[in-house]
Amino acid sequence: MKPSVPATALSVIFATVVLDAVGIGLIFPILPALLRDVTHAANVAPYIGIMTALYALMQFIFAPVLGALSDRLGRRPVLLVSLAGAAVNYLFLAFAPSLWMLLLGRAIAGLTSANVSVATAYISDISAEKQRARRFGLLNAMFGAGFIIGPVLGGALGDYGLRLPFMAAAILNTGNLLLTFLTLPESRPPMREPTRAKIDLAALNPLRPLRWVFSQKTLLPITVIFFTFSAAGEVYGVCWALWGHDAFEWNGLWIGLSLGAFGVCQALAQAFLPGPAVKLLGERATILTGVACACLALVVMAFASRSWMIFAIMPVFALGGIGAPALQSLATRQVADDRQGQFQGVLASSVSLASVLCPLVFSSLYFVFREHWPGAIWLSVIVVYAALVPLVLGLDIRTPASKLAS
Repeated sequence: MKPSVPATALSVIFATVVLDAVGIGLIFPILPALLRDVTHAANVAPYIGIMTALYALMQFIFAPVLGALSDRLGRRPVLLVSLAGAAVNYLFLAFAPSLWMLLLGRAIAGLTSANVSVATAYISDISAEKQRARRFGLLNAMFGAGFIIGPVLGGALGDYGLRLPFMAAAILNTGNLLLTFLTLPESRPPMREPTRAKIDLAALNPLRPLRWVFSQKTLLPITVIFFTFSAAGEVYGVCWALWGHDAFEWNGLWIGLSLGAFGVCQALAQAFLPGPAVKLLGERATILTGVACACLALVVMAFASRSWMIFAIMPVFALGGIGAPALQSLATRQVADDRQGQFQGVLASSVSLASVLCPLVFSSLYFVFREHWPGAIWLSVIVVYAALVPLVLGLDIRTPASKLAS
């Protein structure tokens, strides 16, 4: 029986996820100018790569740790501490005068943004199985909305001051901290048994949850699928602007419009379709349907000769997003309630690992194709999606006996 929580609880969790995404996105428009201002270097591309990878690396390390701590201490205190850390860190970034301080601040930002795993576990705590696909879809839609808001906010405020976006993020996170403190109830009480509730150094080992997943036959395929989904998703952020300029001579405005249009379509699709799709098709078929829609859109994008074709295919492209919430819903059934935070942390960690490794791979691959056929990069993404199909077909979608017993 899931606990009864106020309707505001979901809103607070969604606000947390939106702000995490805003924090990730708002730095991108101002990062080149900020780094030039701090380093006085003409070529800041290496520094951008270092900051991006550092942020993702900290998420990879600390998402399982925060998830495991939330299983032991409760979701609410971990969320409160991470939100407080985020607010303080954005103030730190707003006044950091040197490169090493910017790097330190970005690392701390990656650590605090790992609370997405805790937010996901919170939703699992308060949601019946039939509600999870729809609510995870809304969660992903909120994350997508944050990615739309973040770059726009960062670019607009950055015109008035390079540090102003960080001050705005600090204010937003402080507001969310107060809202969480005043209105968010605990979804999972902390463990009472002294021997289990004790937090020792081993519990803070980020590799411990990973070893646990590798020991579970049913969990490893799901984790690999999450990583592969994330790997495919990385190509859009890395190559979209380059491809738009090379294939259609898009300027910054058109690149922004195309990304915004895709973001709106995907947010709508993930907000309203995963629940009905899972109810009608089941989780496995919903995942495969999402993969099929994404591949169809990628074929059109690879061979498109006119800009309007890209905008026309976007609704189909956005349907590819219904697979991830279905997979998240399936994943929550594979572990007991006292392991939800730990497992969601591992899944978030796999996403971060993809963010560390894949941008370099896809950017290098794009420059192989660029001169003769820029759109060929999208066919490489189809190859990645194709690797998902046998994994999805091999998933055991039954609820494990151990979970039923719990």
